[in-house]
Amino acid sequence: MTTFVRITEGNYRATSMANKVFPLVKDFTTTAAGNRFVTVNASAVISDTNNIRVKVKNRTSFAVVTEEEYNKQQSTKVAINALVKPESDKEIGERIAERFDVLDLMTQATIAGDVRGMIVTGPPGVGKSFGVEAELEKAGLFDRVAGKRVRYNIVKGASTALGLYANLYKYSNEGDVTVFDDCDGVLQDEVCLNLLKGALDSGKKRRLAWNSSASTYLEKEGIPENFLFKGAVIFITNIKFDHVRSPKIKDHLEALMSRCHYLDLTMDSMREKLIRIRQVADTGNLFTGYNFNKVQEEEVMSFLETNKDNFREMSIRMALKLSDLRKISPDGWEKLARSTCMHRSAK
Repeated sequence: MTTFVRITEGNYRATSMANKVFPLVKDFTTTAAGNRFVTVNASAVISDTNNIRVKVKNRTSFAVVTEEEYNKQQSTKVAINALVKPESDKEIGERIAERFDVLDLMTQATIAGDVRGMIVTGPPGVGKSFGVEAELEKAGLFDRVAGKRVRYNIVKGASTALGLYANLYKYSNEGDVTVFDDCDGVLQDEVCLNLLKGALDSGKKRRLAWNSSASTYLEKEGIPENFLFKGAVIFITNIKFDHVRSPKIKDHLEALMSRCHYLDLTMDSMREKLIRIRQVADTGNLFTGYNFNKVQEEEVMSFLETNKDNFREMSIRMALKLSDLRKISPDGWEKLARSTCMHRSAK
C-alpha cells in the first residue's frame, strides 16, 4: 500500500517543495554527511525524474496524507518543472566533490576505529574503490616499513559464506579493516548477510559463529567456529540498498543500513559521470603514466564527451581504455576506439 506525504518544509535542489504531495519511497533518513532527507516519487510532476530526495529539517517537515490529497493535486496539474532550477555543471561538480571528500573522511574514521562499518554505493568506474584504497595504503605505510602485519584486507569479486567468515576472522582485531569491493553476490546470500549483520552489530561484543556443519577448511586454517569481531567493514557496491525491492533480502539490507554509515555518491546520469571523469582528469590523477601533454589529454576527454552516447559504458575505466589506445596508435586510436569500445551501431 502506497503512503503519501505532504512536504511542509523542504527543498529539492534550490526549489521549495512546500505543500507538494508525493508518494513516499523511503522514510526520513540522515546521511553520513549529516544531511536529512525524505525520498519521494516525483515522476508524475517532474519530467525525466523518478525518485528524488527532498532535504528536510526533521520528521515534522512532512506529514502523511490521503491518496485523495495526491489525486487532487494531480488534477490541478501542478508543474514543478518550471520551478526547479537545473543544476549547473559547477554545482554538480561541487556536489560530487563533496561526496568524495566525505568518503575520504569516513574511510579515515573507519581506519581509526571510530566507525564500525560503511556502505559506499555508486555506478561502476567512478573511483569508489580508488579513494578507499588510497587511504588504506597511506595508513598501512608505517606498518609495511616496520615489517609489521598490514591491518587491512581487500576482498574483490565472488565470496562464499565460508570465505566471508574466514576473512572476517583473519581481520577481526581492533584496528583491522576488511573491504568488500564488488562482492555483490554476498548480498544475495542470507548466510552472508547474517554474518555481516553480526559483524556490524551495535552491541559492545560482536560474536560471529559458523553454525553450519563442521568445516575441514576452518580446521585446516585454524579458524574457530566462533570468535569476537572487533574490526571494521567497508562494503563497496554498485547496488543502491534503498532501491532494492526483493522481499527476500530487503529486510537484511535495511538492517545493514541501520548498522552502517550509508554513502550514496549520487551519480546516476551521463552528465554526472562525465563531470566526475573530468574532475579526476583536472586533478592530474587520470592520465598518470601515459606521458600525455595537455593537448593529448584534452583530445581523449573531448572524444569521450563528444561520443558519450555511443560507448558501452561511461566510466573512468573507459577513459583509461581510450588512453591505452591512444598510446598504442597515436594516429589511429579513434578508429580502434569505435571498433572496441562502442556499440556496433555507432559510426
